Amino acid sequence: MISGGRPLQGTITISGAKNSAIALIPAALLAESEVVLDNLPLLSDVAVYAEILENLGASVSWHELENQMRIDPSSVRSIPMPNGPVKKLRASYYMMGALLGRFGEATIGLPGGCNFEPRPIDQHIKGFEALGATVTNEHGSIHLYAKELRGAKIYLDVASVGATINIMLAAARAKGHTIIENAAKEPEIIDVATLLNAMGASIKGAGTETIRIEGVSEMHGCRHSIIPDRIQAGTYMIAAAATRGDVLIDNVIPKHLEAVTAKLLEMGVHVDELDEGIRVLGKASYNHVDVKALTYPGFATDLQSPMTSLLTQAQGVSVLSDFVYSSRFKHVPELARMGAKIKVEGRSAIIEGGELNAAKVKAMDLRAGAALVIAGLTVGEGVTEVSGVEFIDRGYDHIVDNLRNLGANVWRETLETRTL
Repeated sequence: MISGGRPLQGTITISGAKNSAIALIPAALLAESEVVLDNLPLLSDVAVYAEILENLGASVSWHELENQMRIDPSSVRSIPMPNGPVKKLRASYYMMGALLGRFGEATIGLPGGCNFEPRPIDQHIKGFEALGATVTNEHGSIHLYAKELRGAKIYLDVASVGATINIMLAAARAKGHTIIENAAKEPEIIDVATLLNAMGASIKGAGTETIRIEGVSEMHGCRHSIIPDRIQAGTYMIAAAATRGDVLIDNVIPKHLEAVTAKLLEMGVHVDELDEGIRVLGKASYNHVDVKALTYPGFATDLQSPMTSLLTQAQGVSVLSDFVYSSRFKHVPELARMGAKIKVEGRSAIIEGGELNAAKVKAMDLRAGAALVIAGLTVGEGVTEVSGVEFIDRGYDHIVDNLRNLGANVWRETLETRTL
């Protein structure tokens, strides 16, 4: 529930990266002893992963107040998991690479998560098969088996983050040398490689289009601090601009946010980059801009939906195109309920600036939910009601508390309390 019209003001500290955490947790299974992950975000996806690891026999201790998880994978077995918690999150496919790398076999049910567009795992499978695994799809589950994994040269047809990480996980303990060409370059890939190397792996080139991996026979535990969440940071930057606020976003790596910063500056937003923070100072009026969502270091597709809400506050007509996912516009009909003038044509949304109105809207996926919250924060009269908050909780921990600390009038209601 959002009673908007208040500029966000103050300081927010960004938590660890969700897109790192969901890969780092399964990566811990490659070790033979305890892995400690610090700066872990308090998200529903993390809780699901804890359940999955415990089902496999790992000892998991999650200290939520300390943002820390301890994982002892020494007793893990590769138990078939066709159903259950693996169905709840998209990133459960990382279990394939981790279990295949350590045990040479895995059975994983096809994953769930945000369903804004089919995201095939053909590049993951291509990589596993190149390493020597047999991969079959039986009754909705992926079965992987390799008598021995051997290094290989793998060219990805698409620079997929998921495939790059999954192949890294499997290849880390394969025999010989693996080269991944046309690899994705996202910061989260560097974060995973940093963990794996601390565990005893030999990975070079993460963050470039060519990653080289020398397989090792054993890996050990370590302690690792997760990088800040650039998507969460970008979302709060956009929210600060949309509400004409003044917000210091702390605990960020400004280089990871250069594409967002560039577009905000182009719109006329005042942005100051600090060593580990970014200050965003909004203005009364904004210029229209064109935005293209691309793979990193381009403008992140995960910020495309929140950016749509900001562009409704600009003067004139903006065009926002997504060249990563072609149909990631489920937030557009919901924004239209709030009075937004948006027309979708193929991969692009054409956005005409204008005031929004309070309405009842529904989050259809994680980032669409963030977009609707930002839209609600801009509305001067009435209360915007956003349902489907379970999606938002998958990527933004403490979002209500964070926004309240910045001066927003935001609260949660359950169906039960509203009928009393």
